[in-house]
Amino acid sequence: MNNEQLNTLFTAGLVYGGLIAAAFWVGMVVWTFRDMRARSRDTFAQILATVIVALLTLPGFLLYLFLRPKETLAEAYERSLEEEALLQEIEEKPVCPGCRQRVQDDWQACPHCHTRLKKACTRCGKMLDLAWDICPHCTTPAQTYNGDRQTASGHARPAAQQQQPMTAPDYEARSRSTRRREERLEFVEGEDT
Repeated sequence: MNNEQLNTLFTAGLVYGGLIAAAFWVGMVVWTFRDMRARSRDTFAQILATVIVALLTLPGFLLYLFLRPKETLAEAYERSLEEEALLQEIEEKPVCPGCRQRVQDDWQACPHCHTRLKKACTRCGKMLDLAWDICPHCTTPAQTYNGDRQTASGHARPAAQQQQPMTAPDYEARSRSTRRREERLEFVEGEDT
């Protein structure tokens, strides 16, 4: 082998090495741009990271790897969806207003403290919130508690009952039942309070 052949081989090796280095450099720049675009919506940050890697090559690439955001936008979105789903699951589970224990939607009373949670419709039997005065399923007026007797809501008590003078025990009983209705807590019959 003479010097000319060695120079040709050396030049070919340098060109081949240069092409590999250039391809590696272009690959780093393109990968940095794509990776930063997947991690941030900020156009300035995307361009800045790409320029740093383009100018500083391997040290710029290592610097980018140290400073880049740790999660992609897709990962952040999935994490936020998971958090939202967990929060909805926590919020959707009903609790007893009396003891704050978890209860089922179809329970009439809390098994822990015996607080009345819902009432059954007199016509269709579906569960109604205590505050409802009409059944949304069959439009039957719901039963409400007025003083000493239950009447269908919307029906006034007889005039003779409304105009009778109240004694102190009657007044106390009525004010207790009014407070109970306002709090929307009714206790199951037979419970000691």
